Amino acid sequence: MLDLTTFKNQLMAAITQYGGKVLLAILAFIIGRMLIGTIMRFLSTRMNSAKIDRDVQPFLLSLTSVTFNIMLLLSCAGVLGVQTTSFVAILGAAGLAVGLALQGSLANFAGGVIILIFKPFRVGDLVSAQGFTGHVEAIRIFDTVLLTPDNKTITLPNGGLSTGAITNISGKGKIRVDMVFAAGAPNGVDKIRASIQKVIASCPSAHKDIEHDVLVTKLTENAIFFDVRVWTHPDRYWDVYYFIHEHISKQFATDSILAPAPAEVHVVMQPTKA
Repeated sequence: MLDLTTFKNQLMAAITQYGGKVLLAILAFIIGRMLIGTIMRFLSTRMNSAKIDRDVQPFLLSLTSVTFNIMLLLSCAGVLGVQTTSFVAILGAAGLAVGLALQGSLANFAGGVIILIFKPFRVGDLVSAQGFTGHVEAIRIFDTVLLTPDNKTITLPNGGLSTGAITNISGKGKIRVDMVFAAGAPNGVDKIRASIQKVIASCPSAHKDIEHDVLVTKLTENAIFFDVRVWTHPDRYWDVYYFIHEHISKQFATDSILAPAPAEVHVVMQPTKA
């Protein structure tokens, strides 16, 4: 059993032998982290000034940060006297084991690369994927962040995005708002169509350089049904939808266009045979 004097001597010997290295390693780590932060800020500024695709920027910055931090850890291990060659071999073996255990994460990483190369969508696009719809806020190493219309943040793994169906609503810069309206048959097709076209022309969010459709789709004894198709910017979809619905009712009232008359149903009871 070690006595207190022997323990103190061994502790002092260990401090003498390794204390300086530990302090140097801590100092190197602190300075390294500060240096990495400075480099990352510089790279971010340079990327912005060089007009590098903003979809790629977060991905490259994350990858660069991870690389620098691994290099810093290897350097600190070297300061402590750890054989870096052995450390790299151990790190490689551990990386292989972790890679096998985290195949999904590797698939997400590969998916992120595929998204950045083929660009099915960009930051700022309005997309629908995996049951969610929102604007793309960021494309990161393993996932993509969406901001929904009701201000919720959705994080989707890149693996699923790269292999699944994606609807890029902003892809063409315009979208069609499809609506159905009906009015009483006695009003006549031309009068109803003219009234609807007045509303479309007054809609501030409807494209002015594209022809919109007001099409008769169904005629009955009491009503005429119209498909109304209005083109707008993807971000203005709901503005157009609600504007048209609200002002159609007002315009119909102004133009004395009557609503469809209710259909009359006559029920005839057949006498039962004895």
